[in-house]
Amino acid sequence: MVILGIDPGLAIVGYGVIELIGNRYKTIDYGCIRTDASILFPERLKIIYDELTFLIDKYNPEDLAMEELFFNKNVKTAIKVGQARGVEILAAVNKGIDVYEYTPLQIKQSVVGYGRAEKRQVQEMVKMLLNLKEIPKPDDAADALAVAICHSSCLNFKDMFKMK
Repeated sequence: MVILGIDPGLAIVGYGVIELIGNRYKTIDYGCIRTDASILFPERLKIIYDELTFLIDKYNPEDLAMEELFFNKNVKTAIKVGQARGVEILAAVNKGIDVYEYTPLQIKQSVVGYGRAEKRQVQEMVKMLLNLKEIPKPDDAADALAVAICHSSCLNFKDMFKMK
């Protein structure tokens, strides 16, 4: 099963594509979609949509898993990132892919075994679980891979996490 993990954003959207073969992981690709703040907001959304659609066409994932948004300070930023997240969801839905969402706590619990794990611990476990030589860079890509790993460990219960 091929899973596309997404760390939602506007300036940087992390993505990670893994394949689950039995109980083993194969890393297919990871990286970021970047949009520059100097570009008009609607164009930034279009770039995200087009790039994500390209990745979906290229890797043909069965599921898309993304991190739930959590903001507690800047409402303006939260709204813009929320709009970008909507575009990311739309790209998957337009391709007939189910979308699942996980909280940061669920992702850390799944990857590290402790829901309050530090970012570095999650990155180290992503590296180990995917048998990578180094921690994926930038952090957004490592986060997206962690989301994909989390989803793979929840497959027996995935209907509980399907976006409604």
